Amino acid sequence: MADEELKNETSNPNSGVMNTEADDYDASQIEVLEGLEAVRKRPGMYIGTTSSQGLHHLVWEIVDNGIDEAMAGFADHVTVTIEADNSVTVTDNGRGIPVDVQKKTGKSALETVFTVLHAGGKFDGGGYKVSGGLHGVGASVVNALSTDLDVLVVRDNQGYEMKFERGRTVQTITEVSAESAPVERGTVVHFVPDADIFQETTVFDAKVLIDRVRELAFLNKGLKISFTDKRVEPEETHTFYYEGGLKEYVKYLNRNKTVLFEDPVYVEGTENNIEVEVALQYTDDYRSNVLLSFTNNINTWEGGTHETGFKTALTRVINDYAKQNKMLKEGDDGLTIDDLREGLTAIISVKHPDPLFEGQTKAKLGSSDARTAVYRMFNETFKRFMYENPVVAKQIVEKGFSAQKARMAAKRAREDSRKKTGLEIANLPGKLANNTSKDPEISELFIVEGDSAGGSAKQGRERLTQAILPIRGKILNVEKAQMKTILANEEIRSLFTAMGTGFGDEFDISKVNYHKLVIMTDADVDGAHIRTLLLTLVYRYMRPLLEAGYVYIAQPPLYQVRQGKFVEYLDSDAELNALLANLPVSPKPVVQRYKGLGEMDAEQLWETTMDPERRRMLRVELDDAAEADQIFSMLMGDKVEPRREFIEQNARYAELDV
Repeated sequence: MADEELKNETSNPNSGVMNTEADDYDASQIEVLEGLEAVRKRPGMYIGTTSSQGLHHLVWEIVDNGIDEAMAGFADHVTVTIEADNSVTVTDNGRGIPVDVQKKTGKSALETVFTVLHAGGKFDGGGYKVSGGLHGVGASVVNALSTDLDVLVVRDNQGYEMKFERGRTVQTITEVSAESAPVERGTVVHFVPDADIFQETTVFDAKVLIDRVRELAFLNKGLKISFTDKRVEPEETHTFYYEGGLKEYVKYLNRNKTVLFEDPVYVEGTENNIEVEVALQYTDDYRSNVLLSFTNNINTWEGGTHETGFKTALTRVINDYAKQNKMLKEGDDGLTIDDLREGLTAIISVKHPDPLFEGQTKAKLGSSDARTAVYRMFNETFKRFMYENPVVAKQIVEKGFSAQKARMAAKRAREDSRKKTGLEIANLPGKLANNTSKDPEISELFIVEGDSAGGSAKQGRERLTQAILPIRGKILNVEKAQMKTILANEEIRSLFTAMGTGFGDEFDISKVNYHKLVIMTDADVDGAHIRTLLLTLVYRYMRPLLEAGYVYIAQPPLYQVRQGKFVEYLDSDAELNALLANLPVSPKPVVQRYKGLGEMDAEQLWETTMDPERRRMLRVELDDAAEADQIFSMLMGDKVEPRREFIEQNARYAELDV
């Protein structure tokens, strides 16, 4: 038997050839991790990642405990504070974690909650009827991943304090005065994230925290949630409180848009112990807008049964109304959810006592009873709304038919485009300089502003992995254009073709030709505008690219400084001044300011912006779809006033090249 065959035969468990190394596998090789050691050794299993996202997740695990108290009716205020040293304090005015002995562990309930995985009032249904939290391991995981964690509980006018370090108890439960506590009753948790675990960063992003705190306040009407940042001077506090719940959330999301009716359709109620809340409002927009769904405050961004119930009710009510009012004739195609999503802003939230999720991340709800509950409750309310508001109802139906016609016209336009210009890479020889590799994982498509820069990029690129697609000037603003107009634009059609994925409803990321789409524009105002136009196009019609992390922004330098054989590239005036101040007196340095990519030759463009060993690129991430929708609508939409307000508020941050 040949050596290769012998190796394969030996490694095959069914081959009959004994692998003697297996005899060394015994009980001594089975590792048992005590207590919270498993969390510290494999933190990603419990919080998903140790990046910035995982860091912020620690805050939400503690906040969720306070919100559980609020959902149970025992708290009405939760506060989140980033201390001056970047540690975090979370306070709620609920009942306070119990301090009596937990029979199974022999420890106080307080110590059990912070030192034992899967301990809390959420598992047997006795503590909370409905509870949030992403993984159900909450406080103990936060404790394990913090260098220090202090907890103060106030119950029955008595304070109780415990201290931990990296999950281990360093101060047992101790009675303290309740008079100095920040709450008359409740729980105060203070923790310091462990830099050994969160090596990427331990610095909290105020905007991330504010956005989520605001969202939680919308999702839990009547609950006041405050955020304070003590790292800035003077310290900033934001307090969110919404009596209207999701109704106010929809109004907030549509604040920069023209709505068809002022007061959103609103549904609230309980069926089979499932609390249902739905809010809906249409705008005059002709694109799909926002459809958000939540289960126990968790964003189910992949949808699920509650979304299915909503969509079924929406399409049935509108089609029934159209038939009964002779707007839909016998034999005509009914409106689909794709037709009815244009201009729609809707939020669905269910509070389920025992939700079933599909997948580990809880991104999709699988509980069939949630579909039934949402369908029944929304169906009745929306039907009544349509018949009580005939003018608006007619607008909604007509908007749906308009969207249906546009969808069919776009389909015909796509077919015509494929016939005439093909949307085939083979028909773009003069524009697209493709790479030679057919492996999408290593392939990069650079969208380059201008023919001059495109020429340099083609000459300087790595041909195996890098493709170049030059574009001329500013592409069409798709925020204000219909699909027929969009497909008539040569630059946009070229990008759709090159990526190979299709676009809009037909987008298929499995067909993508490049795992990096790199936007490379000039480092000036016009370049920023072109970049924004391209990002708007990608967000509206190729959004899965953003969700997959395939979209990047190149970072070309602003200056080159040359002194003899010394060459340095710099990004700002501050970096330039600092370098010039520290260079030797002679010879005199030569400073070149790049007004555009076209001023760089192929070698310079390669070494500063395209070389994987030296380049710097920003990956565009889609953290908050609703917020992204607002930004694109505000920056690129028809309404001028929101854009003017944004400019007035942020003009002081602009760096103008005058």
